Amino acid sequence: MEKIKMTTPLVEMDGDEMTRILWKMIKDELLLPFVDLKTEYYDLGLIEREKTKDQITIDSANAAKKYGVAVKCATITPNKQRVEEYNLSEMWKSPNGTIRSILDGTVFRAPIIIDTIKPVVKNWKKPITIARHAYGDVYKDTEFRIEEPGKAELLFTSQNGDVQRQTIYDFECAGVLQGLYNKDSSIESFAHSCFKYAIDTKQDLWFSTKDTISKKYDQTFKLKFQDIYEKCYKEEFEKLGITYFYTLIDDAVARVIRSEGGFIWALKNYDGDVMSDMVSTAFGSLAMMTSVLVSPDGKYEYEAAHGTVTRHYYRYLKGEETSTNPMATIFAWSGALRKRGEFDGLNDLIKFADNLEKACIDTLLDGIMTKDLVNLVEEGVKVKAVTSKEFILEIKKHLTALYN
Repeated sequence: MEKIKMTTPLVEMDGDEMTRILWKMIKDELLLPFVDLKTEYYDLGLIEREKTKDQITIDSANAAKKYGVAVKCATITPNKQRVEEYNLSEMWKSPNGTIRSILDGTVFRAPIIIDTIKPVVKNWKKPITIARHAYGDVYKDTEFRIEEPGKAELLFTSQNGDVQRQTIYDFECAGVLQGLYNKDSSIESFAHSCFKYAIDTKQDLWFSTKDTISKKYDQTFKLKFQDIYEKCYKEEFEKLGITYFYTLIDDAVARVIRSEGGFIWALKNYDGDVMSDMVSTAFGSLAMMTSVLVSPDGKYEYEAAHGTVTRHYYRYLKGEETSTNPMATIFAWSGALRKRGEFDGLNDLIKFADNLEKACIDTLLDGIMTKDLVNLVEEGVKVKAVTSKEFILEIKKHLTALYN
């Protein structure tokens, strides 16, 4: 077949360890034979981040702002062990955090569902998309431990020199302190991204915090969302027949478990982090989860929701075959290619993204899968565990058949 043409590049952000190996396999076997791939390439592997003092991450995020669509491989966020292993000059920040901050985006995560793997929650029939506010809260906190009695205070000094002071607690013993913050501008961007994504995907939007307890912090989120909905999106929601619904997070948890799915659940940063793992695990696996960062001005960055699969990478370095699941990474590519096709009016590219995902699902429905999924399949379904390379080649067979 003649290769499918692209007119505008994708921003390609390469990564680390086993996912970097899968990244190349996916390109070589599933993309380059079919698409005249145009990308602006950035190597976000830890070695290159060290070499550029992490400027490469900033450059890639700015490129995503320029071109509008990016696709990202999983990357290492170094800890003390990684600093020593890679001989780093400092403990570089999470690339995801840097990119999210520059794009001012919201992360949307949804499970990849197949008929032969049923959710643990038996009444879930449709995917549940988690919309996570990717800024502030505990991820930007200031904290320290105190070893003696004393008074802890919250202090704010305005640019004009005005002071607000409030006692947090009079400690009679040792303890810990933590300070959190968020910004109106970021909360507003979060709200706009959520409402726009709900309209784009034609799904109901739920939002939950604990405003009855956090009467300033969480209530700000609640009020901002409601105000933006009323002023900017209510008419469009009603026209599409979708709804916006706010409730307390404990009530939302109960409602989510009782639901059949098929909606977006928007959450603050930590809540979204925890609940996205809960939802993905209940549906099957983190390796079967799509993840896209959406900015309020409509920029998209697609990525895998999981890490770099270090354990498999060390086995790979020893020359051993691994059975690492590439589904989330493949769907990052298909999502980015589809969005690029939508932006540029390239129907063949959109169709290819659809076909690539169909080839993946058909391969799994044939019972051919990586080892992590074998024990999740319904009883009575015949399965064959294969290596990562074998799995990708089986997907290639199904994909090729769709074009013959």
